[in-house]
Amino acid sequence: MNKNVNRVLLIVAVGLFLSGCGQGWGWYVVDPSTKSGWINLKFLMSGFWYTILLSFVSLLIAIPIGLLVALPGFSKNPFLRGFNRTYVELIRALPVLVAILWIHYGLPTLFPSIDLTVFWSGVIALSICETAFLAEIFRAGIQSIPKGQTEAAQSISLSYFDRMYYVILPQALRRILPAIGNQFVYMLKMSSLVSVIGMGELVRKANELAVTEYRALEIYSVLVLEYLVLILVVSAGVRWLEKKLGADESQ
Repeated sequence: MNKNVNRVLLIVAVGLFLSGCGQGWGWYVVDPSTKSGWINLKFLMSGFWYTILLSFVSLLIAIPIGLLVALPGFSKNPFLRGFNRTYVELIRALPVLVAILWIHYGLPTLFPSIDLTVFWSGVIALSICETAFLAEIFRAGIQSIPKGQTEAAQSISLSYFDRMYYVILPQALRRILPAIGNQFVYMLKMSSLVSVIGMGELVRKANELAVTEYRALEIYSVLVLEYLVLILVVSAGVRWLEKKLGADESQ
């Protein structure tokens, strides 16, 4: 983590501490020097695993589906192009929270044999909502590749699949890596909505502790710090990966 990240975390932490001085606020509830405070902190931090796992699995599923949705947009067939535009516009207009609620509570009503856990309900909802954005990212990335690359691939008799697999997509993926990294950060934040159906991620843990300790400000302040650390670390990791793969170089 670089110096700028450390400076931001220090400023936020000091600001939160000073804001509570003289106000009679109960920071003891998350004081790591006390047994009860340390137990509360461990309880809050236990949601990190579910938040990261939920976001990573959702993005991992959404990437190939987003690519499959994007490819018909380049077809000469108006039906396939229409499918691409209709899917993207409909899914982008669907609120993530509504998708989570409908899939978790509505889908089992339509199909009683389906028994979804809160984790997989969240994964399905987040993946579906993310596919529309990833489809547009893939479309922009593929369109950014010069036509000469496609023409060169055609000149050596490569099939459509081989052109995409060996020539177009490797170059496009290198260019859209920063955008995919941003979508992962977005997914981490949107995963907080899954708390409404009972998944034990960061927000759910904070809600449960706030109800039992009656110290909402202190507990949600720790929640703010948790997300701040998580997003800054992931963002730093994405920037490192961009440099490693050369995605940050001018095209």
